[in-house]
Amino acid sequence: MNPFKIDSRPTLLLVDDEPTNLHVLRHTLQGDYRLLFAKNGPMALELARAERPNLVLLDIMMPAMSGYEVCQALKEDPATASTPVIFVTALAEAGNEQQGLEMGAVDYIVKPFNPAIVQARVRTHLSLVQARDLNATRLKIVQCLGTAAEYKDNETGLHVIRMSNYAKIIASAAGYSECAANDLLHAAPMHDVGKIGIPDAILQKNGQLTPEEWDVMRRHTEIGAKIIGNHASGFLKMAATIALSHHEKWDGSGYPQGLAREEIPHVARIVAIADVFDALTSVRPYKDAWPVDDAVAYIRSESGKQFDPALVDVFLDCVPQILQVRAQWMD
Repeated sequence: MNPFKIDSRPTLLLVDDEPTNLHVLRHTLQGDYRLLFAKNGPMALELARAERPNLVLLDIMMPAMSGYEVCQALKEDPATASTPVIFVTALAEAGNEQQGLEMGAVDYIVKPFNPAIVQARVRTHLSLVQARDLNATRLKIVQCLGTAAEYKDNETGLHVIRMSNYAKIIASAAGYSECAANDLLHAAPMHDVGKIGIPDAILQKNGQLTPEEWDVMRRHTEIGAKIIGNHASGFLKMAATIALSHHEKWDGSGYPQGLAREEIPHVARIVAIADVFDALTSVRPYKDAWPVDDAVAYIRSESGKQFDPALVDVFLDCVPQILQVRAQWMD
């Protein structure tokens, strides 16, 4: 074996006080994974914190420290809380399985086990971990792009945090499911990503823009949609929709397509309110922050003109929650 070759295989931590069981698991899994072994709870916790395994296969009935106690300790430690745990045990009663799952385990395999079943369960849960990590990375990239656009526009990264949380609050109150509201939370930070494609001379101009400069500025909606791209579903499709349509107005006077009323995507109508409210109540190089009462009054006054009247009513009901978010993420 090349001593300089890095073993990039997923790492499994196998925990059992019986050497025979560890031997069987080793024979079953060593071809596809890098394996770590622990014969007791304290050793397992030490290895988990030091090596950060991708998955833990954990016996329950061990002396001194049970598998339940090990699992609880793993879940209470932020460094290992997200590490999936599969119990591998001779305890087959439904109550034991329920207890393990309630403690945070992702699966339960009963001894004596079938090697093929162990291999299949491990593959399944590692695939879920990979999908979770990929999604988390994608979300982080999206958030970074959204923040980059705000910095280019002389705004702070906290703007995208505030307005996206405002949008989630409004969406939840308007009847969105938790999943859909979270998608909006993650999609909203990309609303102005198209400003990356606007010349600084226009984007950061102190005075009023000329009609020609406004024509260029309005293109950020279409540029943003192109940057995000076409997606069949998911929050990236939602992000592209928001980027394109968040400057449309209920009365049809917005841009880039001049959509009106229900023609405007619902998520874009929500973001329009959240974005304007935060812009009004924030300091910018060209203006002071408006008092909250004045900003709320403006949103109310634009009901049926700039904003969807039904969503303005929802926003007004949500103002206390929105102000809590504002206080938490002040510049």
